[in-house]
Amino acid sequence: MQNNDIVLRTEHLSIQFGGLRAVDDVNLEIRRGELYGLIGPNGAGKTTVFNLLTGVYKPTAGRILLCGEDITGKAPAEINRKGIARTFQNIRLFHNLTVIENVMVGLSNQIPCSIAESIFRLPRHMRSEREYYERALALLEVFQLAEYKDYLAANLPYGKQRKLEIARAMATNPTLLLLDEPAAGMNPSETQELMDDITFVREKFGMTILLIEHDMRLVSGICENLTVLNFGTELAKGATAEVLSNPAVVTAYLGE
Repeated sequence: MQNNDIVLRTEHLSIQFGGLRAVDDVNLEIRRGELYGLIGPNGAGKTTVFNLLTGVYKPTAGRILLCGEDITGKAPAEINRKGIARTFQNIRLFHNLTVIENVMVGLSNQIPCSIAESIFRLPRHMRSEREYYERALALLEVFQLAEYKDYLAANLPYGKQRKLEIARAMATNPTLLLLDEPAAGMNPSETQELMDDITFVREKFGMTILLIEHDMRLVSGICENLTVLNFGTELAKGATAEVLSNPAVVTAYLGE
């Protein structure tokens, strides 16, 4: 029986590329409202797990359950509609669109209008467009980006581009938010601001968050539980402080 408190469960999740088993028997269990970390050295399989969860790759073996529903092997767009949104290690914004237009793209999976209504800009389309503009603006205010709404995304400072990517992911109304190295390339003050933003999103929206990150200060500061991957397999899992002091983790990941 599925525990209603469990948002994400993976069962023996595995994928093989030719002779390489990139992810091997990974079993995650993330509860509603939890901020969970997935860490490990480069090449450990972390982003591959994200690609499996979001349908970019189809697993060779195992299952992925979102709120008890089997979403294994579904297409990325369908998985997004089911409730998983993600950001990327390398920022993937629409740089030639404005800040608010980027967030409105995230809202597009909720627009009820037909293609014809959109093409001819019929009344229902116009009402929906106004509604989604207001919703996008409200999200930008949450992330302190409203004053930049008419800037091209490409012209935002790096740290604010990271925040915009999270805002766009939140626009899809996810149940589970996947953040892939959100602090990459940030200076310490930007990282601290990001930590505050992630904690705020979890608390304000009751969001369940799975985070890949190399910055151990960020990980230890906000994640309650961790799974450590090494060569595609689980090296350790459990409470953050306990995992980070595990000798095998210190040796394999943090160094002697």
